[in-house]
Amino acid sequence: MARRTGAHSVARDTERLLDLLNALGSTTFRQLLWQKSSALDLTYAQSQVLFYVGEHPGCRMGDVGKAFAVTLPAVTHIVDRLEQKQFVARTGDPADRRAYVLELTRRGSDIAGELQALRMRGLERVVARLKPAQRQQVTEGLEALVDAAQAGPRRPA
Repeated sequence: MARRTGAHSVARDTERLLDLLNALGSTTFRQLLWQKSSALDLTYAQSQVLFYVGEHPGCRMGDVGKAFAVTLPAVTHIVDRLEQKQFVARTGDPADRRAYVLELTRRGSDIAGELQALRMRGLERVVARLKPAQRQQVTEGLEALVDAAQAGPRRPA
């Protein structure tokens, strides 16, 4: 019976965490970011790839696929759109003629910087409302959540 209560507790905690993350995702700063992205005709997936390429210049398309756990055709589709918008340049990889490397164009770098600044300003306003101890708790909690998400599946004891 204790096992059932534990599973129920995890389900209840998971539901509460999901509700909180959704509430955070719909805050004003997030809406401003979406509005800006929409004005640029930039999807969420495209903006994430734009950020990734900005943080990993010279990455291969396969690296992007691994980072987001998507197929190479899905990455190709997103990169095609970013290339059409002149945000990303795709060039042959000198180390592997079958592969491509990605770089942000000047325009892409400007857009990524602008979107990042918008994200930072919005989140800073939210974080500034927390006491230092609360900020530490939030950071530690999110770090634990990310660690758990990145860990392999738990094996039964």
